[in-house]
Amino acid sequence: MSRKPLNDEQIVDSWRKNASPWTAAVRENQIATRTLVTNKAIIDAVLSRSPRTVLDIGCGEGWLARALAERGIQPIGVDVVPALIEQARSAGGGEFSVASYESIAAGELDVSVDVAVANFSLIGKESVEGVINRAPSLLNDGGSLIIQTLHPVASCGDDSYADGWRAGSWAGFSPEFSDPAPWYFRTMESWEQLLAEGGFKIVETREPVHPETGKPASVIFIAEPT
Repeated sequence: MSRKPLNDEQIVDSWRKNASPWTAAVRENQIATRTLVTNKAIIDAVLSRSPRTVLDIGCGEGWLARALAERGIQPIGVDVVPALIEQARSAGGGEFSVASYESIAAGELDVSVDVAVANFSLIGKESVEGVINRAPSLLNDGGSLIIQTLHPVASCGDDSYADGWRAGSWAGFSPEFSDPAPWYFRTMESWEQLLAEGGFKIVETREPVHPETGKPASVIFIAEPT
């Protein structure tokens, strides 16, 4: 029996199933790389642009929006998973609504902000391309797009260093998680090309290093519309 090809839809299905354990994992600091490195890295990257308003794309249960609100920034969070938006709203700290990446790409999200941020939330293929192509229209003059994602070199594993779908894994997570989301691997060159095609120029690339492994825990692209 042939396996169903991996796609963007399966990512959404997985997150719908895992909204509850994910909320617990984030709020109970169960994910070591986030508490050690990447949470601070994305906050610092956003603060470096001195925004008044921020759109958190794929905001999940809202932790980043809350962290930015504590620093005097007005956050708007969107996510495709209603259960995660419910969690974000119940914790407060921002304005949260359900929106799919397809609806954002179609121009249905009517916002204008200083920074649009996507923190480990751009893991698909067509859905991600659509969001990046639409992102310039979501930004105020002088605004920027900030993406934190898995570092292509560090996350490549034994597979060839080439774009393509990969099976997901919940290794290291609690047994409550099921059906891991697949993800679309992009090389550094492909990320750069994707942003250029979306109308952006990368003004800064950051590679936060894990203090224990000495290897990059992620890559952060800070980009401005051309």
